[in-house]
Amino acid sequence: MGLRKDERTHKIIGAAMEVHRIIGPGRLEAVYQECLEIEFGERNIPFVSQPQLQIYYKEKKLKKFYVPDFIAFGDIIVEIKSENALTPSDEAQIINSLKIGRKKVGLLINFGEESLRFKRFIN
Repeated sequence: MGLRKDERTHKIIGAAMEVHRIIGPGRLEAVYQECLEIEFGERNIPFVSQPQLQIYYKEKKLKKFYVPDFIAFGDIIVEIKSENALTPSDEAQIINSLKIGRKKVGLLINFGEESLRFKRFIN
């Protein structure tokens, strides 16, 4: 079975590449968050920044929420980092986001390296 190209994730990655190209590595994650919001807007990528995802325990709603960095196109979770390298903990975070948010596709994007790094996850 071949992997088909997902135009939506391609657009998100393109926006992240533009942000990284302009401001480079080494900034705070909050700076990349705000720049990516601007870039998504300029590219007409629909998104919600830091949405609250309901968490359940035995089908009961918890008072706590999980807050990913973005949900783009209504169903793609985007987590951003600004680290020297992505870690297994970062990967676990997006996998948990996908499960909690009941979403199928996620992108983990790291702005902290000399070249933008990203990984696509499927739930």
